Amino acid sequence: MNENLGREGAARTEAGEPTPDAAAFDRGRWQARLDALLRRHRVPGAALAVLVDGEVHEVASGILHRETGVPTTTDSVFQIGSVSKGYTAALVMQLADAGKLDLDAPVIDVLPEFAVADPEVTRTVTVRQLLNHTSGIQGDHVNDTGRGDDCLARYVASARTVGMTNPPGATMSYSSTGYNVLGRIVEVLTGSTFDDALKDMICTPLGLTHTMTLPEEVLRFRAAMGHMGEPGEDPVPTPRWDMLPRSAGPYGGISATAADVARFARLFLDGGTAPDGTRVLSTEAVEAMLTREVEMPDQWFLGAHWGLGWGLFEWDGVRGFGHDGSTFGQLAYVRALPEKGLAIALLTNGGAAAPKVFDALCRELTAELAGVAVPEFAPPEQQPTVDPQPFTGSYPREGFLMTVTDRPDGEGVLRLTYEGADGLAGTFDPLHWNLVPVSDTPAKTVFAGRRNADDGWIPVVFYALADGSRYVHFGVRATAKAG
Repeated sequence: MNENLGREGAARTEAGEPTPDAAAFDRGRWQARLDALLRRHRVPGAALAVLVDGEVHEVASGILHRETGVPTTTDSVFQIGSVSKGYTAALVMQLADAGKLDLDAPVIDVLPEFAVADPEVTRTVTVRQLLNHTSGIQGDHVNDTGRGDDCLARYVASARTVGMTNPPGATMSYSSTGYNVLGRIVEVLTGSTFDDALKDMICTPLGLTHTMTLPEEVLRFRAAMGHMGEPGEDPVPTPRWDMLPRSAGPYGGISATAADVARFARLFLDGGTAPDGTRVLSTEAVEAMLTREVEMPDQWFLGAHWGLGWGLFEWDGVRGFGHDGSTFGQLAYVRALPEKGLAIALLTNGGAAAPKVFDALCRELTAELAGVAVPEFAPPEQQPTVDPQPFTGSYPREGFLMTVTDRPDGEGVLRLTYEGADGLAGTFDPLHWNLVPVSDTPAKTVFAGRRNADDGWIPVVFYALADGSRYVHFGVRATAKAG
């Protein structure tokens, strides 16, 4: 295994060892709470799995599809979106464990056909930089390269025109494109498809019988349909069950039950072993994945730091990891506190307020089962005075455009508009956030944004790179200011 996998350790306990302050999981109480939250926030259906006291506990609520009325059950399968990246990272780390891959070597050493628009990046970008999202490669390159087993090879070939958000290593910017390149590396080094590698190397040893990538596999189970709609409305089913191509597998194409997601998270609480003692990852690989690799400009959305595949945070002095995922009309969440033996997985099939359901459940479960308080992001009562002019302007990236303007009407200091551009122009109605200042330092200026008074606050961070170029960090992506 590459000795450079990990740089900084963190103490952890076995998931099967409940912490002294842990409470028993009251299934009836949490069933009632999930039912109430779905009704309140107009979320059609959800499944919740909680790992505590060494056991995975499950509850489900609502319906899988508004037009069929099929009830959600604990064995229902949901799309988990970008939570898939944790699985891809684990596959890559298994290859590093086996001595087949050096994380600090250039990608082209193992994937000679890899290229992006910048020749220097093509030559030098490393596997580690793909894993920790510091490659700077534009992150939202979506390309349907067909249903064949060569879809990832064709995707990588199509990335030759993909540009950069920032120089490699200069900042953290989430890159789904990079994770598809990692998926192709898995294929090349295993001689298998990504789908089969996932089954053979992760699902089988962990007993994840309800985790898969292909629609024909999902059809064996009760499958959730995605729903979309505006806040305050009953969401409606999406036009198709899966609107992502097969080539999206490594960055967002996995479907699973909530319990299977919790069981996958348990791998990192148990030091890399399956419940039956089978070693899936080395303890060094687990430590590396949960080691702080890069500081996030946005310290709140998915954690203050990023590791190798996971967002890393600290709540109430307790370290944890997690990831969010979204597809068209489905949202997934996982958070874990290894020191407390706690993991929470919530899978939902839509509704604009699904994040509020997760926020409430995560706060309440973490407090009751681990005695840990989850911090809240919101503007202070006494807001700093901030000159808005340095931040106004346009922030374009491939497929999307953010525009920041003044707000003279008193509803916030700035307004952020987010819309499709280039090939995605007109594919969705522009979204608007009103921004109010949270903090202002020489390094960065933090705003809190929300679309309306009923929404929760989200962080929007303006900052500069070492070369002085201006950026905004929003939705874990860095975007440079035009001009």
